[in-house]
Amino acid sequence: MIADIKKSAEDKMKKSVEALRADFGKVRTGRAHTGILDHVKVDYYGTPTLVSQVANISVVDAHTLGVQPWEKNMVGKVEKAIRDADLGLNPATIGELIRVPMPPLTEERRKELVKLVRGEAENGKVAVRNIRRDAIAHLKELLKKHEISEDDERRAQDEIQKLTDKHIVEMDKYLAEKEKDLMAV
Repeated sequence: MIADIKKSAEDKMKKSVEALRADFGKVRTGRAHTGILDHVKVDYYGTPTLVSQVANISVVDAHTLGVQPWEKNMVGKVEKAIRDADLGLNPATIGELIRVPMPPLTEERRKELVKLVRGEAENGKVAVRNIRRDAIAHLKELLKKHEISEDDERRAQDEIQKLTDKHIVEMDKYLAEKEKDLMAV
């Protein structure tokens, strides 16, 4: 029972860390990376479809992405989807290749993005702490029903706290990396 609670808490905490990393991937830095377009959807024969499923996305150089739709008639639609995605990008079509230059970030915008990622990190930490709270509540419930001893409950709480601390440190590490990346000119 205790092992199941700990395993469940650890799995949920790992998912929270991965969700935070995914959220950080959406935040645009000055450099080009294909993850920027991960959530852009294009109308593909009446169905909203991810750009990555209708085109090949590549990094042309440090500040430019290349998007090559697999069907010629999708070039205009993909370009419009990228422009309308509210990412501050202005794609340009050259033949069948859509070039997406990454505009340089201003100092002010960099600071806004740092605030944004700090908020995301705090939300991730809150999620991990909520998982800890729920796991400890399950332990107390088991203790109340006399299914585990007080010593077992105390040990399990300590282990869950260690898991919580480990995952929060991991989130802090990702936050520091992202801040450094955002502030790099």
